[in-house]
Amino acid sequence: MTRLITEEGKDDLLSRGFSRRQMLRTAILMGGASALAGFSPEGAWAQDDDVKAEHTHAKIRIGQNECWTGPFAVGVAAGSAILSRSNRYAPDDQRGDFIRTISQIENVPEDHVSPWPGSGEPLSRSIAVFCSPSKGLVTADPTYETPGRTAKFLEIPVKAVPLKADYSHDVRGMLAANPNAGIYYIVNPNNPSGTMTPMADIEWLVDNKPAGSIVLIDEAYIHWSDAYPNNSASHLAAAGKDVIILRTFSKIFGMAGARMGYFMARPDLVKRMQMYDGGTLSGQLPMPSLVCATTSLTAHDEVAKRRKELMATRAMTVDFLTKRGLKLIGPSQTNFVMIDWKTRSAKEMQAAFRAQSVEIAGGRWPIWPTVSRISIGSRQDMEGFFDAFNKVVAA
Repeated sequence: MTRLITEEGKDDLLSRGFSRRQMLRTAILMGGASALAGFSPEGAWAQDDDVKAEHTHAKIRIGQNECWTGPFAVGVAAGSAILSRSNRYAPDDQRGDFIRTISQIENVPEDHVSPWPGSGEPLSRSIAVFCSPSKGLVTADPTYETPGRTAKFLEIPVKAVPLKADYSHDVRGMLAANPNAGIYYIVNPNNPSGTMTPMADIEWLVDNKPAGSIVLIDEAYIHWSDAYPNNSASHLAAAGKDVIILRTFSKIFGMAGARMGYFMARPDLVKRMQMYDGGTLSGQLPMPSLVCATTSLTAHDEVAKRRKELMATRAMTVDFLTKRGLKLIGPSQTNFVMIDWKTRSAKEMQAAFRAQSVEIAGGRWPIWPTVSRISIGSRQDMEGFFDAFNKVVAA
């Protein structure tokens, strides 16, 4: 059963030109029935046949951009300790502790931080909140698919603008594609290209976009990039700009199944994001996940160690592939690399690797039919991928 939209939310939708059909679909969306929309939460792809195949067959699972290992030990210990007190909805001010920790690390006011069970929900929700039948969505092509799928489900127009030659977002092209959009969506580093868009380009878009629109900046992979925190857009939220910055714990923090995330934005934008259900979902945070996330945020040495390990394994993978004459999209600033097979389709290569019990991603991006995405796993995972690669190529 879907959650009813608040009266304030209904009035807002009507004032922005939503039809009764679109309002019903928004109610489904706000109710969390994302599978009905043909998309799934950030990174999860639970309805995708590829994921079912990965779970069933793959010994080496490098198709979903998951971290190769679990949460940091200090986070696991803190999360486990709170389980004995989980008879209370909130034994102490765990939510406040999380917000204060984010505020200190990202240098944003506390009232600019809104925690959520994952970042996929606010990512989809923002489309309903800031787009409309007359104010569409503009994305890169290719990029993370959930916003476009959400907009399609809600019958909101979408413009997809190809990446530039260096695989950064073409922000001027995005603005030209729809000078009156509700949202301009930037993924930085981008998924699937793995590349960074210069902060100067993002700041140009923020300064030149139409009044009232939002630049939605998805930083799911930001902690993997070698320039973090200097390349984060959090300063734009702190400055009160028309931005929403999304973060997740499913990547470097190894908490994909724990469902923790948050976004940073001005208080009035936070309030609009909570308008449709009165902010109830942002409060539905499992205590073990919340405490694990808060503790992990301050494990700076462990974060740096994990990033260094990823970079070394990624460099080893890039070296292996480039020595065999393959073209890679990039350079990648994430925990994956993109291979262009040129003469073989990504779906064909995915099937070939699957036969070797290795699951990779591919065939999801119409603009790149011959490109596969390879998540960087452990060193052992990647050595297994190399063995499978040699067999696939030999065949």
